[in-house]
Amino acid sequence: MNKAALYIPLAAFLLLAVVLAAGFFLEDPHHLPSELVGKPLPQFQLADVNDSKRSVTTEDLLGEVTLLNVWATWCPSCVAEHQQLLKIASEDLVRLVGVNYNDDVAKARQWLRRLGDPYWVSVADTRGTLGIDLGVYGAPETFLMDANGVIHFRHVGAVTDQIWQETLRPMVLRFKQDGSQGD
Repeated sequence: MNKAALYIPLAAFLLLAVVLAAGFFLEDPHHLPSELVGKPLPQFQLADVNDSKRSVTTEDLLGEVTLLNVWATWCPSCVAEHQQLLKIASEDLVRLVGVNYNDDVAKARQWLRRLGDPYWVSVADTRGTLGIDLGVYGAPETFLMDANGVIHFRHVGAVTDQIWQETLRPMVLRFKQDGSQGD
């Protein structure tokens, strides 16, 4: 047997260890790059969670700075962030739009009635098509878009008070001050 062949498992192990260790040096594990940052919100037409006869389109979301929040009743982190979304909505600083992702609409309606509804509108993405177009990995995810519908920021995970105060709120204020435009 060739002595060099004995070192192959060791080399494979060291390579794997280096790749895994690199994950410890990521600046923010919640920051996942998005192909849509700097691009417009994808075109869609979905039913309103609270009124299945009402159709909501991309064009309906234009005209105001908006936080687009992807949520689901099956998502424990969505429950954790819900009180924060209610607080954000009560500030009346930014329009919140929900995307109920891969969920049962009846359960979603009941959930919003029970916990409170922070959304200006929430669309039923029952097949996950809008989520796929947004590049969603799971719920919750939140996108900040300007009044023209251009996405400027993506947050993966629950929106906490710290994320709202230190990241999202300053961006919302800047976009509103700049006439609802992004950079």
